[in-house]
Amino acid sequence: MLLDPAVLQNPYDFYGTLREQAPVWVVPGTDVVAISTFALLSEAVARPEDFSSTMRCLLYRDQDGLPARLDFGQAAMPTLATADPPVHTTHRRAVFPELVARRMRTLEDDIRALSAAAVKQALDNGSFDFMATIGNVVPITVVARLIGFRDIDPMQLLEAAFDSTTMVGGTMSMDELNTLVARTETIEAWIADQIAGTTEGEEEGILLAVRRALDAGTLQIGEATIILHTLLSAGGESTTSLLGNAVRMLAEDPRLQQRLREKPQELDVFVEEALRLESPFRQMMRSVPHDTTLGGADIASGSTVLLLFAAGNRDRAQFDDPDRIDLTRDSPKRHLAFGHGIHFCVGAALARIEARAVLGAILEQTREFALEPDRAPQWVDSLLVRRHAQLHVCATPR
Repeated sequence: MLLDPAVLQNPYDFYGTLREQAPVWVVPGTDVVAISTFALLSEAVARPEDFSSTMRCLLYRDQDGLPARLDFGQAAMPTLATADPPVHTTHRRAVFPELVARRMRTLEDDIRALSAAAVKQALDNGSFDFMATIGNVVPITVVARLIGFRDIDPMQLLEAAFDSTTMVGGTMSMDELNTLVARTETIEAWIADQIAGTTEGEEEGILLAVRRALDAGTLQIGEATIILHTLLSAGGESTTSLLGNAVRMLAEDPRLQQRLREKPQELDVFVEEALRLESPFRQMMRSVPHDTTLGGADIASGSTVLLLFAAGNRDRAQFDDPDRIDLTRDSPKRHLAFGHGIHFCVGAALARIEARAVLGAILEQTREFALEPDRAPQWVDSLLVRRHAQLHVCATPR
């Protein structure tokens, strides 16, 4: 059921059933456990000793259509997003959070200019695939600048970012997964060359901070390349998904479009509602180092836990009328779209800046826009991400 194509396309009824009937659900015939309520998700992320972030396997779809595990064994390398304290703390301090915050502030004007130009170019055609022209292009360009990569090919980096999240997407066959794992060596070699070519005379940035951490012995080269690959993938993927989801919601609701044109100050709340309703990352994996319990249910040592953040974000126990956009919602940022606790997404502020810039540009430069009637939105086949593969829009420019 978890990997049923219909559920992957529209998972929310299934998530509702889990919340009501099995908030801690062992997928039959597997060692995979899904957590689906806001309260239990919040508890699990606060217990890293019981629910470890160390990624010990990748999921794939077996011949019976069930999630199976490709175990790393002793090859697992805890690094930043997939590490527990104290390793996580050491890695985070090497480059975050002050440096990231400074870099974001310096990039904000550039992001607005890049977004406005991308929207203007797309509108010249009247109808366009939002993902191909704007949604994919802006985030990967921005995150590459944030890190400080040189001589970038945005499409090549985008492919590498999507490869990474596809690898963790849980829907590939074993053979497809092994091919993709091997392909990641190319981008990590490129990242290692970028690090090696960084010198003290360059602009202060994440790449230089990582190089200094390597020189000081705080990081090893394998850790450094994985950290930067993770930032590239997560930074590109999360914002790409957010932009596509938000534009689709607006394209389906002309009255909401007009309201935000008339009240642009409400755009920030709309972004939070888009994040909550269509969380860019549906779930995150945790490993279980010893027998434990959650919500009164036993979870066996060695299990792989899926924290279904997207399910928690529509939990009626936490949100009134959770399946509806509500621009008057109290505490709109009180959702799990960027995770929770020590692994709260370091790029959350950047994603919000990009969303405001892109959505603001579309609303300012159009009288109206809608989905192309004969070209339905297409979703990426993934248990991890909620991203449009295609989103065809027709627009009337101002």
